[in-house]
Amino acid sequence: MVRAIGVAAVLLCWVAGAPAAAAQPRVAADEIGGRVRSPRGAEAGVWVIAETHDFQTRFAKIVVTDEAGRYLIPELPRAKYSVWVRGYGLSDSVAVDATPGQHLDLAAVVAPDAAAAAKIYPAAYWYAMMKIPEDAKVAALPGRRNGYLMWMKNMGCVGCHQLGNLATRTIPESLGTFKSSQEAWTRRLQSGQAGSQMINIAQGVLAGIPIHYLADWTDRIEGGELPAAAPTRPSGIERNIVATVRDWADAKAYLHDLSGTDRRNPTLNGNGLIYGAPELSTDDFPVLDPKNNVASTFKATVRDANTPTTHDDPVLGASPYWGEERIWASQANAHNPMLDRSGRVWYTARIRAADNPPFCKAGSSHPSARAFPINTSERQLAIYEPKSRKYIYVDTCYSTHHLQFAEDSNDTLWTSGAREVVGWFDTRKFDQTGDAAASQGWAPVVLDLNGNGRLDAWTEPGQPADSKLDQRLAVGFYAVMPNPADGSVWGSVAFRYPGAIVRFDPRTRLSEIYNVPAPGFGVRGADIDRNGVVWVSLASGDLGEFDRGKCKGPLNGPTATGDHCPEGWSFHRLPGPGFADVPQMSVESSYYTWVDQHDTLGLGANVPIATGNLFDGVHALVGGKFVTLRIPYPLGFYAKGLEGRIDDAAAGWKGRGIWITSGDRTPWHKEGGKGTKPLVVRFQIRPSPLAN
Repeated sequence: MVRAIGVAAVLLCWVAGAPAAAAQPRVAADEIGGRVRSPRGAEAGVWVIAETHDFQTRFAKIVVTDEAGRYLIPELPRAKYSVWVRGYGLSDSVAVDATPGQHLDLAAVVAPDAAAAAKIYPAAYWYAMMKIPEDAKVAALPGRRNGYLMWMKNMGCVGCHQLGNLATRTIPESLGTFKSSQEAWTRRLQSGQAGSQMINIAQGVLAGIPIHYLADWTDRIEGGELPAAAPTRPSGIERNIVATVRDWADAKAYLHDLSGTDRRNPTLNGNGLIYGAPELSTDDFPVLDPKNNVASTFKATVRDANTPTTHDDPVLGASPYWGEERIWASQANAHNPMLDRSGRVWYTARIRAADNPPFCKAGSSHPSARAFPINTSERQLAIYEPKSRKYIYVDTCYSTHHLQFAEDSNDTLWTSGAREVVGWFDTRKFDQTGDAAASQGWAPVVLDLNGNGRLDAWTEPGQPADSKLDQRLAVGFYAVMPNPADGSVWGSVAFRYPGAIVRFDPRTRLSEIYNVPAPGFGVRGADIDRNGVVWVSLASGDLGEFDRGKCKGPLNGPTATGDHCPEGWSFHRLPGPGFADVPQMSVESSYYTWVDQHDTLGLGANVPIATGNLFDGVHALVGGKFVTLRIPYPLGFYAKGLEGRIDDAAAGWKGRGIWITSGDRTPWHKEGGKGTKPLVVRFQIRPSPLAN
């Protein structure tokens, strides 16, 4: 039976209590403001969107109406804008032309039925319609049903795509004609240059089980079934959000991350350029000038001609969007950028083929190689100097993925991505000597199993524990987090059930591991606050919190092997509905968490912000409650990396904000379809919905 939602019943709470009359907002020369009303009266908590194509980049600014339906769009550069209303329970209003300085009242359009209203629901509400197998059907998986969900959510499918958006909850006609929806989904998962990865997860890791549930999901949606729950409109702080949307790169590229400042000093490079990392998709690295609304690129090169390229990745099955074309071509494979104290941009980027130079391997005199030689690395480091436009290669023995600078005298750069070691790079020494080999170090992850406080000989992974020796773990960091409180370095351990976090002490070279306990599971991205508390995105639909200071038992020795501090963990259920089969769990599938250590957004210092990958935005935990910052247009915004910057500390809310790029591997899945470019979003928080 199709379960529809009565529009009148659902929307009653959205309009009740609005004042009958309120003063119109005062509109300055760089603003557009007015009131939004429908036949029901003032429309509170809906978005007003002003968009222009007068600049080299897409430019849209989005605000939320107050309790009286009033809005004020601030700081609009001079241009001609189309302005319209979008909101839960509404159909989009007709766009009206406007220019800054204009007072503009807008007529909202009540959605004629539940199906029309649901078109703009966040993907989470559509994804929640997915049926989930019973434990018995996935008994062979570590974690059973939870292990299945881990791979369906932030470790696998939703780790790259926003499942539940219009593109994924329907089967494109251009895919072809098939006997069944299961056959269509099997073919769909083979599409493009990522086809091998997708089908390997669905058919290999998950033994083909998801195909049935994906097909059933899209069949029910095609038959007219609608989400069982409706989203609530923005309220409270969420009505104070100002979002600015631009685009960059090109329609065939996707972005993983961006940087425009130094994490340790977010006032660096105020109002300056933003740099992106396009990962596997292209070596044309995007650059955004937000002051002038100009997007450009620079060409990243590689040191060695034999460096692999993603252009060699075959198209397993023709894409319904790009056919047999190999749209991705990257040798550099840049994953993350980060500015240093002088404004140079450091990238985790590939510069050569995987075989390591001799100083990394057995027989080398390098101190780290003597302790633990490494034969290959898949990605190294590179530096872009904006002033000279030089791109400098930095060879590392260990692989790199994410990167963070420590707050120490050496400006040590810590990276994740190595399979079984923790890697670091002394950037000060490198600047003085130019010697990459002498400036780097690495160490395996070793538990102090004998409890003597020093690094000793160890047993290898898989060998029986020996109380007289230490124990090496075959784990690597996914996220990397230098702890400003004590100089330790933390990492998240992803892609295994239930997942864990690791603390590495650079002084002793010893590590501690903390497995996430039930009900949490599925550790992926993580960050640390200035008190040393770790915040983790979990596939269980939670933001995990780990405070080592709450641990009651020994932190080393024979019992400290991962499950020794469940009391250090707390869980904060992320917003969103649950699956019908697993109602206690939010369907939200957060990819990464970033902590606003320096209050760059204005919600307070040390606020953790989890990517809201099924909510078109991010979730900030403020005072124990989540504030969701959403991009209602274009639908399908999928956050990965984010960063805060203070452009002008004296300018109040206007000088602060966080920057996020869309990271969905298929940017053509968002609203607008093929031809749309990856987005760059700036979120700001003003004191009230009408503040200017």
